[in-house]
Amino acid sequence: MEKSIVCIWLAVSVFLWTGCGESWQYKNQGQSRENAGVQEEHSISSEAQQDDSAELPSGKEAGETVPLEESAEEPAEEETDDRAVREAAGLSEEKIPLLLAAQEGRYNFDRLNEDEQLVYVEIYQILCGRGVDVKISCMDTDRIEKAFQCVLNDHPEIFYVDGYTFTKYTLGEELKKITFTGTYHMDVGQVEENRKKIDEYVRTCLENVPAEADEYEKVKYVYEYIIDHTEYNAEAADNQNICSVFLYGQSVCQGYAKAMQYLLNELDVFSTLVIGSVSQGEGHAWNLVRIDGEYYYVDATWGDASYRMEESEEVTEPEAAGEENLPTINYDYLCVTTEQLCKTHTIDNVTELPLCTSMDANYYVREGAYFTALDEGKLKSLFEQEYARGSTYVTLKCSEESVYREILIKEQEIFRYLNSPDGVVAYADNEEQMSLSFWL
Repeated sequence: MEKSIVCIWLAVSVFLWTGCGESWQYKNQGQSRENAGVQEEHSISSEAQQDDSAELPSGKEAGETVPLEESAEEPAEEETDDRAVREAAGLSEEKIPLLLAAQEGRYNFDRLNEDEQLVYVEIYQILCGRGVDVKISCMDTDRIEKAFQCVLNDHPEIFYVDGYTFTKYTLGEELKKITFTGTYHMDVGQVEENRKKIDEYVRTCLENVPAEADEYEKVKYVYEYIIDHTEYNAEAADNQNICSVFLYGQSVCQGYAKAMQYLLNELDVFSTLVIGSVSQGEGHAWNLVRIDGEYYYVDATWGDASYRMEESEEVTEPEAAGEENLPTINYDYLCVTTEQLCKTHTIDNVTELPLCTSMDANYYVREGAYFTALDEGKLKSLFEQEYARGSTYVTLKCSEESVYREILIKEQEIFRYLNSPDGVVAYADNEEQMSLSFWL
């Protein structure tokens, strides 16, 4: 059978994840030449903006032009080749339903429509198997980007991927197919070595979780553990994934949030990654958790004093307190409502998020440090409790500004409970969150 000459134009697009939140860099370069009736050679130049150690798709090197021969295959033969590649990647027609079922319960997956869910499991399977140039069912690049983000937001264990490339195949003006390749910045040996180190960290971290701990206590334990064992460092290695926290003890917001998500999932507590921004539009990441059926936001990065000292001007060091007594943990962002969070954060997530309204598992409510009115007996009990524990400071939160003003300014009853022989009282106040910290 005589084969026809098919001229195919390919465009390679590269997406890389950068910054604390999500920021995408897009490269799309292609070249084509017309030569009627003659099989010709096309070329693509694809620039990968990543570390030298990153593994590039097979046959492509950063900054080089790769010659590609035109395909002269019959459509049926091409489809057979695509099917074989998909099956090798674990995407056979028989396995697709099983893959879909396995993702049910993942927060972002559950909020996609059926077509988007199919793209999600295709991308997930390709990334898990380190697939290269695998045909996917979708030819909408916006939908591909959305599905990719959903996969990474649901799966913190995929720490070896920092972006992806796709290749468009067109016949004339008609788009025929798109193939997908993850950008893998660790080789297989590095991934396995890092997994062992992660497993060791997780064992050490979780071995002291009380067997009788409820969901709130598990969230609080992980929040405190990550903060106590991690330093905020914008220059930390692998700071967009869990390796930065689990291997190096230094990270930025996305590392904190993914580590939090990973550990809570190990404790069978629901958690997912949330993307948005803070302050002057700086990208940021934190968590959504579910406790006793209610949703709350948790931001371990903003709970870490090392971040607040470097990035935040809201909490300053009281001169009388001294740096050694500065609270290491800020609980203003442990299990908060949407209203409380949005005083400082802007949500810009890839999928819709619930309206968090419950205060039942809020840190201050659970710890008896939430005041809806001036209650002298409750204040006295709170301070006595912290002195008995040997704490260096006590923190409380008010339900509204009038209570905040009454406790701190109007009556100043609170100062009676501080043991201060020299008459010097040190405290920090966060008027935006209506919280107060007193050094003991």
